[in-house]
Amino acid sequence: MTNIKLGVLVSGSGTNLQAIIDAVEQGVLNAELAVVISNKKDAYALERARKHQIPALFINHKDYAKREDFEQALIKELDSRNVDLVCLAGFMRVLTPYFVNHFPHRILNIHPALLPAAKGLYGEHVHQAILDSGAKFSGCTVHFVTADVDGGPIVLQKIVPVEDDDTPLSLAERILEVEHTAYPEAVKLFSEHKLEIIGNRVKIKK
Repeated sequence: MTNIKLGVLVSGSGTNLQAIIDAVEQGVLNAELAVVISNKKDAYALERARKHQIPALFINHKDYAKREDFEQALIKELDSRNVDLVCLAGFMRVLTPYFVNHFPHRILNIHPALLPAAKGLYGEHVHQAILDSGAKFSGCTVHFVTADVDGGPIVLQKIVPVEDDDTPLSLAERILEVEHTAYPEAVKLFSEHKLEIIGNRVKIKK
């Protein structure tokens, strides 16, 4: 099976990027990391990429007057490398329909809750919202990206129990552990052409 080419967009430390890199290097995932792009110059994710000889680029969104111009720069780099799938791994920019429509059903994101829970929130705000709601379970969701923030078709979810003494930080740490298995699993399903989108649902082919 031909390896698919991945482009990863990231703004932070990139632990989910590392999980994907590890899955590729272990032979679990038939994919090639074509490029890692960050809008933050000091994002540790760029260093992770360089350590594995993956092209790592810094593109500063502040250098562009309009979001579409910034996204055009992203698209240029992704298209020049024939990227098949774009993975958002802690990318702290909301993508416009211009970008999303350029890669229809070819962008994945991971959300640190069970969507639609904590939809549109990020970071510690997600976990605080879950604790405030009294939910007994949380987890993570890998979904296709659409113009509706956190509203795209769900590929898979992993569940984590919420403990009585949880803080946003402790809950985040446990969810991050399952994120590191969920994201490579979802990318693998995509690479094996096992994801069929029907309306706003994803059917996983056997």
